[in-house]
Amino acid sequence: MYQQLKTIELLDLNETIVAELFEGTTYPWEVLTQIGKEILRIGPTLPEEDYDRVGDNVWIAKSARVAPSASITGPAIIDKNAEIRHCAFIRGNAIVGEGAVVGNSTEVKNSILFNKVQVPHFNYVGDSVFGYRSHMGAGCITSNVKSDKTLVKVDFQGERIETGLKKFGAILGDNVEVGCNTVLNPGVVVGRNVSIYPLSMVRGVIPPGSIYKKAGEIVSRRME
Repeated sequence: MYQQLKTIELLDLNETIVAELFEGTTYPWEVLTQIGKEILRIGPTLPEEDYDRVGDNVWIAKSARVAPSASITGPAIIDKNAEIRHCAFIRGNAIVGEGAVVGNSTEVKNSILFNKVQVPHFNYVGDSVFGYRSHMGAGCITSNVKSDKTLVKVDFQGERIETGLKKFGAILGDNVEVGCNTVLNPGVVVGRNVSIYPLSMVRGVIPPGSIYKKAGEIVSRRME
């Protein structure tokens, strides 16, 4: 049921250090309440020759580049060759994948960034999972709490799927490109290989292999 929303349809689990966390899940948002616990489980097992333990439950790969002005609060894992740029704010329960970029004035909390993800300029990523090589343009944010503070539901083909979560930003599948100054509303799920136009306000589920131009105008890449 809801095949398009399943973890295996959205994410390449070979491209994250916490693949085991997703095993047994049907939908990727199921891991959001477990990120901190998983970091505390696997952090102490990371090889000391490759990772430094810094402060309170923060593991940073020796090959990662972290700006002196960046702030990292644990639990957190910064994987190999990741780049944490000037004034980035890692706000706990965060996993930054291998070769990923968290940039200037970007905030990440309770989220998993798969390998090669880029959130490089003035982004907010909260209670979200971003798949392999997904990219947020400058000024893009995930809105992770509904204005009426009710539990987030995923809107899919006329149905509203219960998540049981008060805080849930977005799921981006592998190779998603989000244009500048876009807002992803709570519970957005974006399929693999999607491009979203700049200045968009996105709701619901965006099918894989499509281009989101605006609400009600989503076309297949093959049509372009």
